[in-house]
Amino acid sequence: MTNSNFGESYLDLFQTKIGSHSIGHWINDGLMSIFFLLIGLELEREIYKGELSSIKNAMLPIFAALGGIVFPAGLYMLFNYGTPTQSGAGIPMATDIAFALGILSLLGKRVPVTLKIFLTALAVIDDLGAIIIIAIFYTKTLHLNNLFIALGIFALLLVFNRLKVRNLIPYLIGGVAMWYFMLNSGIHATISGVLLAFAIPFGNGDKNSTSYILQDFLHKPMAFIILHVFALANTAILLSGNIQETLTQNYSIGILLGLIAGKPLGIFILSYATVKLGFCKLPSGLSWKTIFGVGLLAGIGFTMSIFITLLAFENETIINNAKLVILISSLIAGLLGFFTLKQTLKN
Repeated sequence: MTNSNFGESYLDLFQTKIGSHSIGHWINDGLMSIFFLLIGLELEREIYKGELSSIKNAMLPIFAALGGIVFPAGLYMLFNYGTPTQSGAGIPMATDIAFALGILSLLGKRVPVTLKIFLTALAVIDDLGAIIIIAIFYTKTLHLNNLFIALGIFALLLVFNRLKVRNLIPYLIGGVAMWYFMLNSGIHATISGVLLAFAIPFGNGDKNSTSYILQDFLHKPMAFIILHVFALANTAILLSGNIQETLTQNYSIGILLGLIAGKPLGIFILSYATVKLGFCKLPSGLSWKTIFGVGLLAGIGFTMSIFITLLAFENETIINNAKLVILISSLIAGLLGFFTLKQTLKN
């Protein structure tokens, strides 16, 4: 659509103002806060009842995720340190959990449950790392008054939690207020979604718990509406100029190598070291080949990588080119991961 005859009108649509912000801004700061809320709820469930509830079980995905963050960033900085594009180091750190799990599911019943659990835990921790990086490194100006009000609302919601208030309405109203003040604090508004998730009562985590009810409700609008609207607004890539020149820019090389090589190497090396040092054991049904294959799938950046691109760069040409490189890198990583696991896993 972007490169069709009505491409200019399509791009202008997302610049249309609604109130004080453009449609694109509402999508990236508003709808994506709901995306981060769901990530927070999933992370909370992993901590209380999932793979991260036991320190011993959590060690492998935690160190794997750490390797998947540090190595890609290191490769990116190798080509961009001291340049105007060094702020893009966070781009290849992220994993798109939906795409990674989606491709893994194409392999059907040959995929052991332990591998799905490992990838899910890895991706959730990866997302947490991305959230922390956004909060620390992509905050340009800080308005303390608004930040303290947002944190005050968060503290009030925690009090509601301790008082065992299970009704969702006060949490959602408080969440909207926290989002507003966080938006005006300088810290990216999506962080409020994660904070809200941890304020909502988890209880025993069953189907009647407040956290589960909200998480279950959000899955369909997230899968069928929000992520697609984000993609339509942010993958609007103008295909112009020399593709070879685009791919040989320092930031392009950093993104490509970070996602395709840095992710699998970082995940494999730190996983291997963690097991060999005796911190944990390799789960049953997994081999080092499958760990490497999952590392390749983790190189699918897409949603989070594009999101960080919008925060990292201001130059529209660099943003456009970086998005294209993310799509190419994610496609290559996805294909390599799929065929590696297909050859490795038994029928």
